[in-house]
Amino acid sequence: MLKDEINLGKNKIDDWEFSAENIKGSYKDTETDLTASTLDSNMGLSTGGAKDVNNFRENIENGYLPISTDITYNGLFYDYTFDTGNTNQESEELFSPSYSTAISQDPISEEDEYYITVGLNSNIKENDFSRRKLNLVVVLDISGSMSSKLDTYYYDYSEETEDSNKTKMELANESVNILIDQLNDDDRFGMVLFDNSAYMAKPMNLVGKTDMEAIKGHILEIEANGGTNFESGYTKATELFKEYINEDKNEYENRIIVITDAMPNYGTTSSEGLMSYVSDNANNSIYTTFIGVGVDFNTELIEAISNVRGANYYSVHSSSEFKERMGEQFEYMVTPLVFDLQLNLQSNDYEIVDVYGSDTVNKENGNTMNINTLFPSKTTSDGEVKGGVILLKLARKNSGSENITLNVSYKDREGNEYKNSQIVEFKVNQIQVLDINQSLEYYDNTGIRKAILLTRYANALKNWTLYERSEKDDRFIITPNTGITDCSYTEEKYIRY
Repeated sequence: MLKDEINLGKNKIDDWEFSAENIKGSYKDTETDLTASTLDSNMGLSTGGAKDVNNFRENIENGYLPISTDITYNGLFYDYTFDTGNTNQESEELFSPSYSTAISQDPISEEDEYYITVGLNSNIKENDFSRRKLNLVVVLDISGSMSSKLDTYYYDYSEETEDSNKTKMELANESVNILIDQLNDDDRFGMVLFDNSAYMAKPMNLVGKTDMEAIKGHILEIEANGGTNFESGYTKATELFKEYINEDKNEYENRIIVITDAMPNYGTTSSEGLMSYVSDNANNSIYTTFIGVGVDFNTELIEAISNVRGANYYSVHSSSEFKERMGEQFEYMVTPLVFDLQLNLQSNDYEIVDVYGSDTVNKENGNTMNINTLFPSKTTSDGEVKGGVILLKLARKNSGSENITLNVSYKDREGNEYKNSQIVEFKVNQIQVLDINQSLEYYDNTGIRKAILLTRYANALKNWTLYERSEKDDRFIITPNTGITDCSYTEEKYIRY
């Protein structure tokens, strides 16, 4: 039954005139148009947590069935640019939300659904933005699982492919060196390695007083071996910040970047336990980025422990891809701007039932949305923002007034609190209905229409993966001839049925 519904929904979505193939700013062409007008315009914002869905795509490309956490709403949104509905280009607010509304007919139930996008805008000019100095510690996973190939699961059986000659360890080493290339002389850099235990590879020192080329050479020689004690590595990295914990936060940002496939099997391994370490650091303004390598990157674990203020994560499957991303996005990745964003919806007629575009959301009483962190994000020459919206799905309780009051509060990096309030109205009373069965469908702009389509697309894919895995525990392999088949573990290897 579920398969039929998904297929039906997919067909209807494909037939929708605003189809995925026609979305402006698809993940294949989201390179920002950096014209002079772009640099003179205000930059946008995007949420923390997942910053791509590359692991989902790589699993499919290499013949594996992804897990549901491989595709996230905020990760998918960050692959696209959005019209945020911003009409106040000269706002003096660090965060100036704009709101767009839509009534959209569900492609399966054909019922009208009510949506609002929160446009993530700022008052910071592109050409005025620069990151602060950085205290950076890289935590590198050198455990045995990092010795497996990029396109296979650790312990899995898989035929060789033309791209399978590089290991996760080799890519991780190259990624560290790419990160190092983004640092300035007045940044500080330290490095920790971990397998069963943790090892100090390099104490925290100024980049300008360190032979970084020699360091890069040593990094390329690192080999994988042993178990995975994430707790040990992360704890040792935290120790490197002790003498800098009281440093002027207006001058330096503190960040730990963990490069791993996220398969802990020593020390603390639960998401709750590991999340407590990341959370404790965030409370001391030491924020964390996770960079996942390989198709078997454990997004389920990282998705859970990155639900912390100041945290984000990316997936990496080639050094060229990572180099391209870091060249454009490194300064944005390490610079959280807005914290503890809370949106409260006041209405007698509507309530929030779902939030899409951030996977760090807690809803209270059906009317409150909480977002831990907003990061800076690129704006295109025509004003669209990369990952620049959050989508709210509302339930309509009554048919009275269509007015909604949206109250927002947030904090900046110094802990100063700000508030603003706006009134939003659905255009129900402005739509001429000629037939009792006629849909009230309309969209304020392409941004909200794109967000709704991407959300339905993600929901269909999540439902598909959950359905296929509903009664089975092992890995799945997709083959051209037989579709999805399961695998069974033996002492030697996984085998295909």
